[in-house]
Amino acid sequence: MKHYHYPEAFYHLADALISAGEFIDSKGWVPATSGNFSARLSDGTIAITVSGKHKGHLQHGDIMLIDAQGNSLDGKVSSAETLLHVQIYQRFPDVHAVLHPHSLNSTLISRQHKRKVTLKNYELLKAFSGISTHESRVVVPIFANDQNIARLAEHVESYMDDNEEIYAYLLAGHGLYTWGGSVMEALRYLEALDFLFACELNEQQD
Repeated sequence: MKHYHYPEAFYHLADALISAGEFIDSKGWVPATSGNFSARLSDGTIAITVSGKHKGHLQHGDIMLIDAQGNSLDGKVSSAETLLHVQIYQRFPDVHAVLHPHSLNSTLISRQHKRKVTLKNYELLKAFSGISTHESRVVVPIFANDQNIARLAEHVESYMDDNEEIYAYLLAGHGLYTWGGSVMEALRYLEALDFLFACELNEQQD
């Protein structure tokens, strides 16, 4: 394979994704080779994890570059779910990172609720940009898992067209997608959501 010359900004984002992967793995949120992460460069290209790599042990070679439509620019193969990342970036120009883990809490809650999880009156909701009071609610829709990723991306897009703004969504029996203006913001959302899902799951057991 011909050597691809990555821009310097790629390596900065790759480092951020590697660090995020180490943190997420330390929480047990990406077992085996599950999950995928990405970050968008200023020119619109996207750094994304290579398919089949353990997200807790990422190296620069495990991050690749795709264009804004999801096509590989360096000959490597990205996740089968790449189009879900692309959909988010195409819809939200201010989003620069997408994180998708398979945590226990997100997987369980996605199986126990049918259409959505509504989080309300939690202090931690203030972790989300634009929310300044616990007297708020965040809706996390749940979509049926689908091996046809293009069709699933269209389903997500259609939901976003018809509903209030969301910070994340769940795939039933699968995992969580969340995004932000930076890798750190997306990581903050991820950590907050996993805690809030744990709260909801524990309340259901009472």
